[in-house]
Amino acid sequence: MFLVSKIFWLVAQPLSLAFLALLVGVLLMLGRFRRSGGTSSAFGLAVLFVTLFTTAGSYFLQILEDRFPRPTPEPTELACIIVLGGAFENVVMASRGGMELNQAAERFVETLRLAQAYPQARILVSGGDGSLSGIYEGDAHASENFFGTFGIGSDRLIREGESRTTFENARYTRDLLAKNGLERCALVTSAYHTPRSIGLFRANGMEVTPWPTDYRTSGKVRLGFDFTQPSLNAQLATTAAKEWTGLVAYYLLGRTQTLLPR
Repeated sequence: MFLVSKIFWLVAQPLSLAFLALLVGVLLMLGRFRRSGGTSSAFGLAVLFVTLFTTAGSYFLQILEDRFPRPTPEPTELACIIVLGGAFENVVMASRGGMELNQAAERFVETLRLAQAYPQARILVSGGDGSLSGIYEGDAHASENFFGTFGIGSDRLIREGESRTTFENARYTRDLLAKNGLERCALVTSAYHTPRSIGLFRANGMEVTPWPTDYRTSGKVRLGFDFTQPSLNAQLATTAAKEWTGLVAYYLLGRTQTLLPR
């Protein structure tokens, strides 16, 4: 299933889909199937335009980010802080060393803040190598150096380094929480990723406190045209499409109980 999902997404992401539709359209027209070729090309151009020159990506990402607000006021006690991986540039670190974080770095920055605010809480880092090759160290391994740099001892860490997907994050974390007798946990992940994560954790019998971070939108986005930042629009549209696809797929596969948890 992991390999299938990776290959599927290589084709289904918006820019790839637009390119393939245009390519098929050209081939069909060269083969004298002009009407079918024109339809395929028009579809590809439409996907390309929406991806590059509208706020559709931001808008649908914002819907996900607004599903779970951060707790206010913050709880008086937490027994553990669960953080989902995806923030370390493990491919870069494998060749260059050091500590490299990507756009999801706030997951670990916020976890660090919580670790300092709740000094008795354990920190469970869930994240293995999600690459197709499987030859890199995952976030669970890289996190030990990160937290150690800021004075968080390794005795507070619980590392889950086998998971490659959010489904596996939830399944393997469940076992570790049970093994360590931990409840009253916060789940830290990107805000747009929180609905899918909470849906999977609930389906695995875990009630956790959603702790969204790494917001990508202002919370005030409306659908419309935007010709000022096509590259950013494409990035946000790709992220939104991937997350919504994951929500639908997990629901249809019976891995979550609701399509859009709240």
